[in-house]
Amino acid sequence: MVTNPRRERDRSQREQLIVTTAREIAEEEGWEAVTTRRLAAKIEYSQPVLYSHFSGKGAIMAAAALEGCTEMAADMRKGARAGEGSREALLRLAENYFDFADRKPALYDAIFTLASELSFASPDSPEPLKDAFGALLEVVGPVSGEDDPGLYTETFWAALHGLVTLERSRRLPADARTERIGMLVDRFAVGG
Repeated sequence: MVTNPRRERDRSQREQLIVTTAREIAEEEGWEAVTTRRLAAKIEYSQPVLYSHFSGKGAIMAAAALEGCTEMAADMRKGARAGEGSREALLRLAENYFDFADRKPALYDAIFTLASELSFASPDSPEPLKDAFGALLEVVGPVSGEDDPGLYTETFWAALHGLVTLERSRRLPADARTERIGMLVDRFAVGG
């Protein structure tokens, strides 16, 4: 079957418009405010058009999460390259991770805290998920010492995510963020 390049381009642009609009609504009001009815009205397409692109809100959130993973990986890599030595690289990575969560809280939720259609931590995980973990592994893996680099990275990430989540939910005061990040980095920078 021959595909029409213009039709494919239009379809791709509509999909991007749907995801971008969903992200805008979510960042302003939270994911609970994102509905197919509201999206259809905002982008001036019918709900059936949305459903011709995505099976529902979960699929739209998954598409947003994949975009977010790509953005997060780029942010983390910038930070890691800015540091000199393992401690500085870990510190920049952690600071950029927090910065991403602060700047894009709804996107962070779509990636890490809300129920998702995405397959995490498996061979068939989408590439953006693997790349985001790879950005962590590039910095944390080299300081793992005798420990398994993947498990060491998962543990660092879990601790970092826990700090982000507890701070965002106001269970930890934000004014001690710098000290907490420093303590976490100091524990992991020693290498296993």
